[in-house]
Amino acid sequence: MPRYLISDRLRITRLFTEFYESEKAGGIVLLFCTVASLIFANSSLSDGYAGFWHHKIGPLSAEHWINDGLMAIFFLQIGLELEREIYVGELSVVKNAMLPVAAAAGGIIVPAGIYTLFNLGTPTQPGAGIPMATDIAFALGVLSLLG
Repeated sequence: MPRYLISDRLRITRLFTEFYESEKAGGIVLLFCTVASLIFANSSLSDGYAGFWHHKIGPLSAEHWINDGLMAIFFLQIGLELEREIYVGELSVVKNAMLPVAAAAGGIIVPAGIYTLFNLGTPTQPGAGIPMATDIAFALGVLSLLG
């Protein structure tokens, strides 16, 4: 194999490793996937996009595996991290916990309020819990981008 191909492979491997180890990697991937999902869902590819999420993997669809499986693991991790911070971390002092608690309350009330305003009187109005649950994933992604 020519020497320049080996050095190119090593360079690509090094770039991937540096990206993967970066704290910003999760935020970048989240941002990219969000934009790609919005483009696919609102284009002529929307039928294939919906079909992908309804594709069966064992007894459940891909959508159900993510919503009922991976999201449960994600929220378990968030809950454990929050518990650790409350008992032995930054949030163990009430004064230090007041701003994050107020921000969390805002993160519950504001997304649910905006959703309800746009969906008032429609059959989708009870779905206000969806933006309340997804804001933490996006907040963590944005925080990773900000450093």
